[in-house]
Amino acid sequence: MIKASAVVVAAGSGRRFKSKIPKILIGLGKKPILLYSLLELAGHPQISDIVVVANAACLGQVKKIIKKYRIKKINSLVLGGERRQDSVLRGLNAVKGNARLVLIHDAVRPFIGRKEITAVIEEAAKTGAAILAVPVKATIKRVKIIGAPVPGTKNQEPRVVGVVEETLKRDELWEVQTPQVYKKFLVVQAYARFGGETVTDEASVVEKAGIKVSVVAGSYFNIKITTPEDLIIAEGIVKKRKA
Repeated sequence: MIKASAVVVAAGSGRRFKSKIPKILIGLGKKPILLYSLLELAGHPQISDIVVVANAACLGQVKKIIKKYRIKKINSLVLGGERRQDSVLRGLNAVKGNARLVLIHDAVRPFIGRKEITAVIEEAAKTGAAILAVPVKATIKRVKIIGAPVPGTKNQEPRVVGVVEETLKRDELWEVQTPQVYKKFLVVQAYARFGGETVTDEASVVEKAGIKVSVVAGSYFNIKITTPEDLIIAEGIVKKRKA
């Protein structure tokens, strides 16, 4: 059986969520958001061990969650860095030396499925790099920004923030998700060369190193909780699953 070490990135600041409570600790269906992905990964037969990367504000609470729910396979809990890629690199450095594959997952994506985890691991074992993604549903336009891209509020009329430059071909656009899986030596080498640049995911670093990344079909349920509106959708998914 092909196995992978998992790095769960839970070190984000959550500025866009506008909450005093760290986002990964916010309750979702009476359980902290972080718990969902930890339990799913710990229960997957192809995950050998888990490294959790958290920030200083919630490190203690993360330890309590791991202990309270008796989550197995936790290899280590490490402190995150200033940027996402810094946190990922610290997680990679904590992965066991004999690991062949590394799965990297955002803790604020609580609805990862066993089928998707299996598929992305199997593909990465063949090609070296694989990500989950889904086709975009909305029409996407490239916009030249001429003002602050902030939507209107109850006390403020919506502002014109830019002008359309191009309408992109929707059938060529995919929304990338996590988990993403890589052969360990490939992603470590890519980070050594390009980890200092600002990127939004590991695939961006690997792509810069000239490595082709395979795309595996993900799930539209695998949402990322970024804003308060996302939490409302997530609560709906929890209720639907219980039903």
